[in-house]
Amino acid sequence: MEVALLLIVLTLVVLAVTGVSRRLDLPAPLVLTVVGLLASYLPFVPDLALEPEIVLLWLLPPLLYSAALETSLVDFRAQRRPILLLSVGLVVFTAAGVAVVVHALTPIGWAASFAIGAVVGPPDAVAAIAIGRRIGLPRRIVTILEGESLFNDATALVALRTAIAAGAVGISAWDVGWDFLVAAVGGSLIGIAVYKLVALVRKHLDDSHVDVGISLVIPFGAYVLAEEVGASGVIAVVVAGLLLGHQAPVLQTAQSRIAERTTWGTVAFLLENAVFLLIGLQAHAILAEIGDSALSPARIVAVCLAVLATVIVLRLVWVFSSRFALLMPRADPGSDPRTPWSYTLVLGWAGMRGVVTLAAAFVIPDDVPHREVLLLVAFTVVAGTLLLQGPTLPLLARRLSIPSPDPMDDALARATLLQQASKAGFAALEEVDYEDRHGVVDMIRARVDQRNFAAWERLGTVADAEAPSDLYARARLAMIDAERRRVLEIRDGGTVPADVVADVLASLDVEESMIDRASEQRQVVVSAQARTVVAGGCEHLAQHPAVPAVTAIEGGGGGEGGGEGGGTGETCRACLDEGTTWVALRRCLTCGNVACCDSSPGQHATAHFRGTAHPVMQSAEPDEDWRWCYVHHLTA
Repeated sequence: MEVALLLIVLTLVVLAVTGVSRRLDLPAPLVLTVVGLLASYLPFVPDLALEPEIVLLWLLPPLLYSAALETSLVDFRAQRRPILLLSVGLVVFTAAGVAVVVHALTPIGWAASFAIGAVVGPPDAVAAIAIGRRIGLPRRIVTILEGESLFNDATALVALRTAIAAGAVGISAWDVGWDFLVAAVGGSLIGIAVYKLVALVRKHLDDSHVDVGISLVIPFGAYVLAEEVGASGVIAVVVAGLLLGHQAPVLQTAQSRIAERTTWGTVAFLLENAVFLLIGLQAHAILAEIGDSALSPARIVAVCLAVLATVIVLRLVWVFSSRFALLMPRADPGSDPRTPWSYTLVLGWAGMRGVVTLAAAFVIPDDVPHREVLLLVAFTVVAGTLLLQGPTLPLLARRLSIPSPDPMDDALARATLLQQASKAGFAALEEVDYEDRHGVVDMIRARVDQRNFAAWERLGTVADAEAPSDLYARARLAMIDAERRRVLEIRDGGTVPADVVADVLASLDVEESMIDRASEQRQVVVSAQARTVVAGGCEHLAQHPAVPAVTAIEGGGGGEGGGEGGGTGETCRACLDEGTTWVALRRCLTCGNVACCDSSPGQHATAHFRGTAHPVMQSAEPDEDWRWCYVHHLTA
């Protein structure tokens, strides 16, 4: 009962602190760490020692698995070289550097010094990614941080195990290399085997509840199986998660994917935030053990601060050195030689440590001399990096003017992707054998067009103008709210069976979740400045370069049945002749004709293409210069 009550209290504290942090626009991981640190000194708060078995078996596998499911295998492959340099090379480099510092400042032996180096070597990217996404770091940096955090724990745990074994019986360089090989290859093979097994089972499943239940077992099963044979459980979990996440659209039903995404999102949210609260709660117990240390307080403080400075400096040295290595001629195609040094600096500063560091510190045997000092060193590095680098990372990114992902690029990519998908769908529709006496095919085409129009309307940059999809969403949501209230009134009357009521309410929920809520995204796009997306492989776009973007005219109105288009003075003559209203305007780059977009009633720009076969049009809205190829359905 006490354990259950403790878990409930911890969960409530995590939820409360996270909610308050979000309302105050503060990074929740840092706030939770401080709250835990202060709470550890309250007399009624019990000591919650982080047992290594609890963290390494019950916390680490689900955290790694949920992160691996959401990590793009395509992006991971594109950034594999910097990820491997950080997750393997940097951990070993840091472990060696910390070992030299600890051995020089204390009477601790080389094996124990290397052990604490391995403990503090792997950064935990949870805090860095949370902060990075909140402030809008470039996706490439976030991808590298995610990939690094997936594999660096495996390197650190193998190095720690090797150091402990060296201190006990002594091992050779051959033994060290063999341990790394077995851990990496064995973990990868077991991860692939788990993926193959789960993929085979999922091909015969259509029950989302069973599928999600299997998903909850996968990280623990892969971890335990790998550890039992002496391989890396961390690598096994990560490999299985990456492959299953990549193949989820093929292996799982839509219902299973939605349920799994929701389940693991909740699990990851609770565990990630609980971890930082637990880190802070270790403060009092670790500091209490220092009183019995044979080393002087001054030396203890010196070694703790020296190690903290060492891990920060060594990461900066490594990332800048690796940056030059990546720019060599044989670097991966994904490494951009134009990457500015500011990106490298931000990547180097995002080296916060986390719960794995503390848990690994407790793995160090009790009979190791000055173990209490090593525990304090680990806690100092974790708390120091979180509280020093965490708050300053957003400031550094703003100071260096690190650009956020461009919402215009995202909107263009989304619209183009949906258009390409629709093109394939319509082609498949043509191959379906049917007798359509009720206009079903026209209904399908209209619904797909409505979805695509909503995506293109996100590109509209006319502030304070409600797009058709926005109006549809607002009106339909109001209707659904009224419909739901009426259904609940009927339910309370007891005249309709409960399962029928539940089915109707579920259908309303599904429809509400499918409504394209694009208003907020459109407002973000309105304020975006960059406008260009590179589209390769289209000869029409190459032959029709963009013309200078039109500029808004002060006081210009929208396209209300013949007003000045988007405040530019442009008009759609066909709309004026028909007395209809356009949403946005497009210019043909072959003949210069200006006509309305497909979200407009007349769809005159598309009609112009069908009548002339002129392949490329450009936006005629203020300050936009993106282009669209009708032939290949590509943007530039």
